[in-house]
Amino acid sequence: MSFFDKHVFICCNQRAPGEACCNNHGSSELLGYMKDQIKARGLAGDGKIRVNKAGCLGRCDDGPVMVVYPQETWYTFIDKEDIDEIIERHMVGGEVVERLKI
Repeated sequence: MSFFDKHVFICCNQRAPGEACCNNHGSSELLGYMKDQIKARGLAGDGKIRVNKAGCLGRCDDGPVMVVYPQETWYTFIDKEDIDEIIERHMVGGEVVERLKI
């Protein structure tokens, strides 16, 4: 059994100028936003949801990206509204957000 119900990894990798990377699309800021929202909703902690910063996840051209385990669901996202939708529909409702799925 997994220690967390869902474990989210958000790529915040920063590459050299001119190279594609998630951090060029604001992933670090959106990581902070998602962590804050998960905590504010009481969804963080043992047996619940954990959101972590990750180095390169190898999908730079799809960036920014996150992966949700144990479901192994990959998402791309643009803004806070996308993060809110992923939280509400996937984290809370258990439904994959198809429009953001990679």
